[in-house]
Amino acid sequence: MKTFRSAVAVFALATTLLFAGCATVGQDFATDRVTDIEVNETTRAEIREMFGEPWRKGIEDGKVTWTYGKYRWSAFGTAETTDLVVRFNKDGTVSSYAYNTTE
Repeated sequence: MKTFRSAVAVFALATTLLFAGCATVGQDFATDRVTDIEVNETTRAEIREMFGEPWRKGIEDGKVTWTYGKYRWSAFGTAETTDLVVRFNKDGTVSSYAYNTTE
């Protein structure tokens, strides 16, 4: 019985360490729609329609900024990251955007 408990404890520890070596934050978004964004034309409502609710919202240089992203790190492999940062003009149209991925 003691050997069984030890084996279960070792298995539980190994499983915990395996999953602790990976982390994912953010959410998937429609990366194929990035090319549909037009500076000074596409509106916030259209961005929301294309990509959903942003993962993060903020302000950069006085401009509303939305970030869409999915970031996966692994202690045992390469990181996989994809993000889209959209900055808006005061009239609610896109002033600029940046799309980056490791895929």
